[in-house]
Amino acid sequence: MIRIGIIIGSTRPGRNGDQVARWVGHLAADHAGEAADFALVDLADYALPLLDEPLPAASVPGRQPHTRRWARQVASYDAFIIVTPEYNTAPPASLTNAIDYLHPEWGGKPVGYVGYGVFGAVMAVQKLRAQAGVLRMADIGPQVALSLHEDFVGFSDFRPRPRHTAQLHELVDELLVWARALEPLRAPSPADAEHVA
Repeated sequence: MIRIGIIIGSTRPGRNGDQVARWVGHLAADHAGEAADFALVDLADYALPLLDEPLPAASVPGRQPHTRRWARQVASYDAFIIVTPEYNTAPPASLTNAIDYLHPEWGGKPVGYVGYGVFGAVMAVQKLRAQAGVLRMADIGPQVALSLHEDFVGFSDFRPRPRHTAQLHELVDELLVWARALEPLRAPSPADAEHVA
């Protein structure tokens, strides 16, 4: 079974990301059935400080306990759906910081995006797509762009328009196809080896 992590990218108090991620998880699990297992990955649960590893993640595994815990979590998934807001045309610092902590744990895995913001977080997602390529992730085409004006009441009560269900189903279908196709590229990461040991 393919394991898909739904990453809640914002850690801001009063964020909308947890509502959106729960909606994604519910619809995705119903749509995929037994083909995949979906789990919420809340960055707020990891309390990662600003990157504090002395060497780049591409060259050596992180040494800090919080890095190792985060690496084990990311390594355990075959694919990701990232739920992100948009702050000043970019993803939140909490999300880019969490991504920067790791390198091999992301490789060979497809990623899809669900963005929310005034313009559906399309600019934030574009920046995440560029980052995914450097990490050797497969950045899939379909995405869900949720509008704070049209999919939320009072900017905080999440009520997605019905058309987003079909968009999310398309995202999940493509993510599963890519996850199966990329399986040979998902070599064990340092976090996998540590977990087995």
